[in-house]
Amino acid sequence: MELTLMYIAYIAFAIVSALLFATVITKDLQMLQQNSYRNERYSRWITTSGDSTSVRRLFNVALFILMISSLSQSIFVSGIAIIAMVIEGIVLLTKKSKKPLVFTKRVWRLFLTANVLTLTVAALAAALHVTPGFPARTFGLVMLLATALSSAITLAVNWALKPVEQNINNHYINDARRILAQMPGMIVVGITGSYGKTSTKHYLNRILSEKYSVLMTPGSFNTPMGVVRTVREMLQPYNNLFIVEMGAKNIGDIKEICDIVHPTYGIVTAVGEQHLESFKSIENVQRTKFELIDALPHDGFGVINNDFPYIANRKVDNVEVKRYTVSPSPDSDYHAEDISYSARGTTFKVVGESKSLELTTRLVGECNISNLIAAVVMAMRLGVPDNKIQYAVSKIEQVEHRLNVKRTPAGITIIDDAFNSNPDGSRMALDVLAGMTGGKRIIITPGMIELGAKQEHYNTLFGERIAQSCDVAIIVGEYNREAITTGINRKKQPNLAVHTVATFAEAQNLMLGIAKAGDTVLYENDLPDTFK
Repeated sequence: MELTLMYIAYIAFAIVSALLFATVITKDLQMLQQNSYRNERYSRWITTSGDSTSVRRLFNVALFILMISSLSQSIFVSGIAIIAMVIEGIVLLTKKSKKPLVFTKRVWRLFLTANVLTLTVAALAAALHVTPGFPARTFGLVMLLATALSSAITLAVNWALKPVEQNINNHYINDARRILAQMPGMIVVGITGSYGKTSTKHYLNRILSEKYSVLMTPGSFNTPMGVVRTVREMLQPYNNLFIVEMGAKNIGDIKEICDIVHPTYGIVTAVGEQHLESFKSIENVQRTKFELIDALPHDGFGVINNDFPYIANRKVDNVEVKRYTVSPSPDSDYHAEDISYSARGTTFKVVGESKSLELTTRLVGECNISNLIAAVVMAMRLGVPDNKIQYAVSKIEQVEHRLNVKRTPAGITIIDDAFNSNPDGSRMALDVLAGMTGGKRIIITPGMIELGAKQEHYNTLFGERIAQSCDVAIIVGEYNREAITTGINRKKQPNLAVHTVATFAEAQNLMLGIAKAGDTVLYENDLPDTFK
């Protein structure tokens, strides 16, 4: 009787351990996906996040040691271990994520490969009775050990499937090239930049739609495969202009996209210290962003933002370019004049080459003015009439999470700048907040990421600007807390209230107890699940 109960317990142990492994590998794949399926980035995350020595990992190691010991021969001990694994699985499954795993075909291939290989090894171990006792116990032990080492398995499977993924990607890339080759009249406009490219893409799309049938890459489809997917799934025979947002985290990323779509026109919105963990230096950022301009044909046209030193100092002689700045500059071809902000938005003029175009927009902030100038200059070159440019600019909607201003029914103004904060963008957002003098100025932020060795420096400067622009600062999480609070304390004003909280949920509850009608709340950045 006791042997039968023990056998049942080990079978339950084997089943639960297999299910737990599948659950844990799903969470690992979520982090791998957020790190662009790059093993070097995922490995860096494992190290910096402390995932390899987390309580959950150590707990699984402890369970393995318990189950391999003679104590596991007790039905009571085995039952406790099974219950503990079930609880761990439930916690993982019910834990909410800001960016859940998207089960793409690639994820399914990784998931199935990891599970099939691990289950096969566990089954072979059980058949060979690698450990004393019932085969089901051996099977469960292997699965539990694999759970503790799941991040290493994820890395190994991702590496092993790399040739497969490359072959699949090449097939899709060639298909996208075939589709574009069948549309020789297609005008392709590339947009890149350390920041501002998504907003500029939306603004340009709205303006060019007054004359062309436009397709733009949706959302953040700014990788080679995102662009390929847009071409294969969304491009229609009647489209005659394609706006391609081009993102990059490594040298050569922009060139790879250009080799697929072959742009004739290009916009570079910014060259700044973004993604320095992978780029290592601002010079590498410059080199990569200018891969777009370098790829343009001799009869092409580029628009580049001279407000950034590493654009202004970059000579371009392969193609005609127009340089723009927000304020007048002797080295710029276009700039803004007579900028006036109000509760309804902004009025300003785009001035350059003996021309002045007065515009009204619902957008606010210097960064939005800058992005609009780029879109307007490109639209002029592409033959959109002035009156249609003016009309389109007046109808442009704010892009979600990018200095998006709205008012709540309670009379609180919300400035949503939660997407991808950076040194220049955060400065501009704080400038907008500082101008809101009707009530308390509140910021909710976890700081800036992916700035490499300069991360602490820029978050400290960010803290100094917060101290000079805000009445209430709510710092979220631990990742940049010390640097931001150090900066705040250097410039702290007498009436500035500083709060530190663990999560955005806590920050939101705190803000609701502080904010009243007439106050303004700035949400600056929102770290993904890969950061605490």
